[in-house]
Amino acid sequence: MNTILLQRFLRLLSIVLGFVAALVSFYFLSSLLYPFIIAWFIAFLMNPLVNFLQVKGKMPRALSVLIVLIFIFGIIASLLTLLVYELFSGAEYLAKTIPGHIETFITYIEQWITGTVIPFFNQITNMFNNLQEGQQDTIINNLQQIGTDFAAYIATLLQTIVTKLPAIFSWFPNAATATLFTILAAFFISKDWYRLKTLVGHFIPQKAKESGISIYYDLRKALFGFIRAQLTLISITAVIVLIGLLILRVNYAIALAFIIGFIDLLPYLGTGFVFVPWIIYEFITSNYSLAIGLTVLYVIVLVQRQLMEPKIVSTNIGVSPLATLISIFVGLKLLGFAGLIIGPITLVIISALYKGKVFHNIWYFIKG
Repeated sequence: MNTILLQRFLRLLSIVLGFVAALVSFYFLSSLLYPFIIAWFIAFLMNPLVNFLQVKGKMPRALSVLIVLIFIFGIIASLLTLLVYELFSGAEYLAKTIPGHIETFITYIEQWITGTVIPFFNQITNMFNNLQEGQQDTIINNLQQIGTDFAAYIATLLQTIVTKLPAIFSWFPNAATATLFTILAAFFISKDWYRLKTLVGHFIPQKAKESGISIYYDLRKALFGFIRAQLTLISITAVIVLIGLLILRVNYAIALAFIIGFIDLLPYLGTGFVFVPWIIYEFITSNYSLAIGLTVLYVIVLVQRQLMEPKIVSTNIGVSPLATLISIFVGLKLLGFAGLIIGPITLVIISALYKGKVFHNIWYFIKG
């Protein structure tokens, strides 16, 4: 009996060690080969469209890949051009209007200081003068220490920023090089997709291949579904924001809706990263109608996101809304921002492994 338990423990230990070794190897290799991993991902996403052009259009595969790459990066370049144009137009508009906003804000601050801070300061001064000399010295020393610590913090922060500037500037050539390699690799991987698939298949055992095919199709379906779900959610947000801003007659509504829709991908921050400061400013400057309108729009965006995200994500990745909701919440608690994305992806992977009977095979292996 002890021998059987020992053998099972050793088999379990070998699985755990193999899993850890695979994670460490992937982490090490991904830091070296990340352009090619991204290229494989791009080729994976564009493969259905390439197949369509190759079969329906009767084109050589290399030409189909080239057309799809040009089409994808053409759309990206067009969107970036439109965004940059809108941003420059918005910047020009802000350059004309922001001095008036700053003047209004400064006037409000002056009135607040005159009406609130100075009377409060006078009360504190009177209380301070009534204290004993030793108590006054203690307060002064604490204030000096706070000032010294704050100055040291600012100096350290500035030094850190200056120290990191060379690394930031050196990132641009590396990013350009990595982008070039990624595009070239995506072309060659997509062009030789099925030949590479057959080549890799020769090194995989038949039993593992059968489970792997099931897992591959489940993950592919879930991956496309997850991307489709996120694009659907940010598109809905952008459309709602665009309609709301047009009703409120806000300038450059298209650019703002595009930016807010993209920012909606950020967990915690989301659309509030733009709306909350904007609403506060409009209240401060007594533009109550716009402030109330933005508040209503923000609440609508927030509520629709919270209500629709579990349903849309679960529908597209093929798992229940409850499981999706649990994965989002657990990911949020464990990993913070990234958990809102990693949680559903982990759920998809676990579901695909279960459907591919990987857990069953591992259990049978451990039992012997």
